[in-house]
Amino acid sequence: MSISNEIMESMEKSSWIRKMFEEGAKLKAQFGEKNVFDFSLGNPDLEPPAEFFESVKKFLDKKIPGVHGYMPNAGFTDVRGAIAARISRDNETALDGSSIVMTCGAAGGLNVIFKTILNPGDQVIVIRPYFVEYGFYINNHRGEMVLVDSNDDFSLNIGNIERAITSKTKAVLINSPNNPTGKVYSEKEISELSGMLRKSATKEIFLIADEPYREIVYDNIHVPSILKHYDQSIIATSYSKSLSIPGERIGYLCANPKCSGFSLLMNGLILSNRILGFVNAPGLMQRVVAELSSVNVNVDIYRRRRDIFIKGLESAGYEFVKPEGAFYIFCKSPIADDIKFVGHLQKFNILTVPGTGFGKPGYFRIAFCVSEDTISRSIEKFSEAIKSI
Repeated sequence: MSISNEIMESMEKSSWIRKMFEEGAKLKAQFGEKNVFDFSLGNPDLEPPAEFFESVKKFLDKKIPGVHGYMPNAGFTDVRGAIAARISRDNETALDGSSIVMTCGAAGGLNVIFKTILNPGDQVIVIRPYFVEYGFYINNHRGEMVLVDSNDDFSLNIGNIERAITSKTKAVLINSPNNPTGKVYSEKEISELSGMLRKSATKEIFLIADEPYREIVYDNIHVPSILKHYDQSIIATSYSKSLSIPGERIGYLCANPKCSGFSLLMNGLILSNRILGFVNAPGLMQRVVAELSSVNVNVDIYRRRRDIFIKGLESAGYEFVKPEGAFYIFCKSPIADDIKFVGHLQKFNILTVPGTGFGKPGYFRIAFCVSEDTISRSIEKFSEAIKSI
C-alpha cells in the first residue's frame, strides 16, 4: 500500500461537496455550463471589493526592501494590532494584538487551535448538522468528535450539549452563521451555552467559534460575541467570504485574553502555526486585510438571491428554515433518502449536496453564491423535480 490506511479511509469518507462538484463537471461537459444549475460548492462568485485591488496594487508598487521576507510566526505586529481593534469594536471586548495569530484561513486556524489544546482522546463537541471537514481537523490532532443534534429549527439544544459533556471534553465547537443551515445563534443561546459550560464542567472547557460567515447576515440580525459571554473562548475566521478571496487563504484566530493560562495558550498557538508547516500566514495578504477593516462584499446581493430562491422553492413545495446568514439553504428532502433525491435532481441538471454529508440525512444543501439568472432559471426545474418524485 503506497499511502496510509488512515488517509485511505478518509478518502472513502471524503466530502460530498467535492463529489457533487465532480458530478457537475461531467454534466457541464455533456450539456454545457449554462444548462447545468450547480449549487454544490460554497465558492463565492462575487468579485472582491474595489478597495481590495487598490490595496494590493499599493503594496506591490511600494517595493519596500525585506517586505516579502520572514516575519514573526504570529504575523506582523501592526497587522495584529489593527485586527484586534476591529474585534474589540465588533465583539464589545477589549483586547490587543497579543490575542491574535494570523492564519492560513479559518481551516488553518482551527487546525492550529486543535494542535495546541488536544491530547490524544480529548473530545470536541460539534453541533449537527456540521461542516464535514471538522471531523478531519479534529482527527488530525488525535481528538474525538462528539456530535450532538440541534433543535428542529437548527438552534442550539443546550440540553443535548450538556448531556454530551464528559471528563474527556476539551472544547465545544460552534459555527454561526452556520454552514449548511444559515442559522445564526442568538444572544440568548450563546449566553445560555456559556452559563451551562461554566456551571456543569468539572474543568474548563474551550468554546470555539468558526466564523467565516460573520459578515454575511441578513434582516438586521446580529451575530453575538462568544468573547463577551465566555472567558475560555477562541475565534477562528477568515476573509474568504467577507472579501470574497478564498484562494488567498488569509484569516486569523483570536483567543480571549481572559483565558486561563493565556500567555501559555498564545505561545502554544504560535508554535503550532509554525510547526504545522504554515510557518506564517501570507505576508502580502496580511498587509492588505489590515487596511480593509471596514470593507465587505455587498451582502445585499446575497440577500436578494436568497429571497428569490426561497420564494421560488416555497411555491414549488419545498420545506426549509429561512437562512439568517451565510449563503446556503438547507432544504428538507421530499423523500426520506436524501442521497436518492439529490440523484433525482441531477436528472434535471441540478446539483446540490445531500444532508448526509453534513451528518443530517433527510435534507439537502443549496449554495446560492451563484448568479440571479441561474437561480431564477432553476426554479422551474426544482418544481418539475418535486412533482415527479
